[in-house]
Amino acid sequence: GLIGSNKAVSLQKQLFLPPLTKKDKQAISIALDFDINYFALSFANTVDDVIMLKSIIGKNRFIISKIESLDGLRNLIEICTESDAVLIDRGDLSRQVPIERLPLIQKKIIRKAKRLKTKVYVATNLMESMISNPSPTRAEVNDVFNTLADNADGLVLAAETAIGKYPILCATMIKRITNQFSEMKYKRNISLNNLGAGYSLMLNEPHGGVLVDRLVKPEEIINISCNKEIDVDLSTLMDVEQIAIGTFSPIKGFMNKEEIDLVLQDYRLPNNIVWPIPIFLQINKEYCDRLEIGDCISLLLNGTNEAYATLLINDLFQYDLNILSEKMFGTNDANHPGVNRLISKGNNFIGGEIQLIKYLASHQKLYDFTPTDTRMIFENKGWNRVVGFHTRNVPHRVHEYIQLQALENYNCDGLFIHPIVGQKKAGDFEKELILKTYDAILNKYYPKGQTLLGSFNSYSRYAGPREAVFTAICRKNFGCSHFIIGRDHTGVGSYYTINDAQKLLDKIGDIGITPIYFDTIKYSTEKKEYINNATQQEDDKIINISGSEARNMFKKKIKPPEWFIRKEVSNIIIDYINDGNKAFIE
Repeated sequence: GLIGSNKAVSLQKQLFLPPLTKKDKQAISIALDFDINYFALSFANTVDDVIMLKSIIGKNRFIISKIESLDGLRNLIEICTESDAVLIDRGDLSRQVPIERLPLIQKKIIRKAKRLKTKVYVATNLMESMISNPSPTRAEVNDVFNTLADNADGLVLAAETAIGKYPILCATMIKRITNQFSEMKYKRNISLNNLGAGYSLMLNEPHGGVLVDRLVKPEEIINISCNKEIDVDLSTLMDVEQIAIGTFSPIKGFMNKEEIDLVLQDYRLPNNIVWPIPIFLQINKEYCDRLEIGDCISLLLNGTNEAYATLLINDLFQYDLNILSEKMFGTNDANHPGVNRLISKGNNFIGGEIQLIKYLASHQKLYDFTPTDTRMIFENKGWNRVVGFHTRNVPHRVHEYIQLQALENYNCDGLFIHPIVGQKKAGDFEKELILKTYDAILNKYYPKGQTLLGSFNSYSRYAGPREAVFTAICRKNFGCSHFIIGRDHTGVGSYYTINDAQKLLDKIGDIGITPIYFDTIKYSTEKKEYINNATQQEDDKIINISGSEARNMFKKKIKPPEWFIRKEVSNIIIDYINDGNKAFIE
């Protein structure tokens, strides 16, 4: 066989060696000095080996005896009696017994140990293929699941996490299988239909535990009966679409008055799940007199006769817009774009669960992903730790810096760049430019195979800290484990102070996705590097990076310097303007 360092050698000859070497005894002494309570005894061949270890460490410490030899098998019952646990080391054991007998031997050891009330663990070759691959074989998954089904108390990874390329993914995969086994064990009535659907246990679970699905199947459309209809705008149907595909999970429709009050007051839904921003539907006053609670209504896009969704009304109400604005946006100033939009649509509201009949037309189908889509993509890529990035701007070098810092510093497998493409305020970049410019630089300046670009088919609410938490929860539903939050995330003008989002998250507590905070990033012309939390404001060699300044330069067809915006991005924007297109929303 192959000879390597720190590899065992088996001889076809009986050798009588002491169970503990001089080095072992020194290690035990050090462990006792540090009050270590768990000791694993390799090659426990006889009960005397266990007794010797116990005499050195004392009776009140936990001994795990490793069964990895024929002698250990022959003396199993006595070893179990003196040990707190046994560990089946299948790698070493396979050198002394035929490999085809190992499954039977494993089952017998587990049964005998359980009868003696001794804990039993299984080690070696659990996820061997993951030493060099990001996912296991089906045979390995089956082996682990059946080992748990045999009542093993624990699983021990070895080479997979010691020398493997994917230690975190490997540990995560073991966790996925154990979670799946536990779900099966304690929920006896799981149907095959439920097992075939759902989300991967490798990824962050959806907010509230379930990914909402309010899509009407084509064959079910004929059974939908709504005798009333109302016209709604594009942003309303965007909300409907995102509710239906699960982006706003656990929200199933537009909120009633009680739900809005709870969200504004306590940042929670009636079931106590954290939720930061009300999702509501404002309607024209003319509809109020002909709608009733209990009605099923069709939602038509303004100016068309097409029904995109249905809504089952559970509340019709009015809301004081000054109070709503103050609580939601922190201001009722009509110059605030979110307040302005709210006031313009009136104080009549409708609440109820929705169903989506058809998707809105899209010009960026290549980038349109549902939460189910991204979860499948992340899983197929072997991503477990995914950092999400929300933006309404083209990429500049600070964005690139914080994205790559987050990817590296938090040991993430992938980066999900998810620009918002719905309605935005005047002066913001057009959605087509945002997607084109990101597409131009991802394969050139980002780690290969570690990015996914998607369009977030929603609109900016400009609700400052509330919207920052909201956008984080949305990315949690898409499968992200981490989310980047900048110093003025989703803010506008001077309505919100620095780090308001972080303060709100500290107040709310854990939302199930890890926020990654970045302070002001500046550029040092002397060091030619980006600086996080730079304080040398007065130093002319430390330059503040301004998105507004970049927009002004582009409007004059001037390219910003390379340290500010990549030349590929600048060229696309200038060419876009030269072709007679509008780069900014008016």
